[in-house]
Amino acid sequence: MSRAVVLLAVLLGAAAPAAAQSLAQRVARAPDGVVHLSYAARDGVCGTGAGSISFDCAGGSCGRHRINSSSDWDDDSCPCEAGPVRLELQMSGGKVTRLRAYVGGHWRAGSAATDLGAVPAAEAAGFLLALARSGEGQAARDAVFPAILADSVTVWPDLVRLARDASVQRGTREQAVFWLGQAAGDAAVKDLTALVGDDSLDRDVREQAVFALSQEPHDVGVPALIQVARTNRDPDVRKKAFFWLGQTGDPRAVALFEEVLTRP
Repeated sequence: MSRAVVLLAVLLGAAAPAAAQSLAQRVARAPDGVVHLSYAARDGVCGTGAGSISFDCAGGSCGRHRINSSSDWDDDSCPCEAGPVRLELQMSGGKVTRLRAYVGGHWRAGSAATDLGAVPAAEAAGFLLALARSGEGQAARDAVFPAILADSVTVWPDLVRLARDASVQRGTREQAVFWLGQAAGDAAVKDLTALVGDDSLDRDVREQAVFALSQEPHDVGVPALIQVARTNRDPDVRKKAFFWLGQTGDPRAVALFEEVLTRP
């Protein structure tokens, strides 16, 4: 075999594993410091490129969900843009110690960060959910939110699994429940109701599920809260359901209050 052929084989052998590296491996092998990456945002998500992210955006207007956070951005004058999602990871010893998410905008020119570029949205969501499951501290809790922003990915079944996993830190489980509440749909509401009624879960997690139900559209959220208020065995959880029902102003909630208050 000629020397050129041997050299080509060596080069190809070295390139293949690099190309096959998962996003988690690429992140873990990055040097200490800041790592940047980006991925496509799902429909209805837009941001200023700084600390403001809006949901349910269509026809030039956005829904009521909005996230504001401190951030390091170029300027605050850019309009609301439909992506991409940009992640800023702080790395130390191969582990993510801090995480921030932005939508739209661009990274500051001349940044010393390691830039992994654009990655598939599904791979980004998988990486973030794995970080939420096995990570520690604030970075694990903060990983839940950007996972739900990923385009063409259904994350609510993973959020249910996170909420039920006793090995996951409680703050992360509560975040999973909260964002499950933003994944509108009958299936998500059904799982939230099941979480509320699961006595094996921490009370804080079940109360977070009650709050998440209160954030659903009234046509599905109010009946679910009424069911909790009527049937849940934990008096503190029932009190939470009554409290959030009181914030809705819904006639069905008023009827329940009247029934309870006039009961012999």
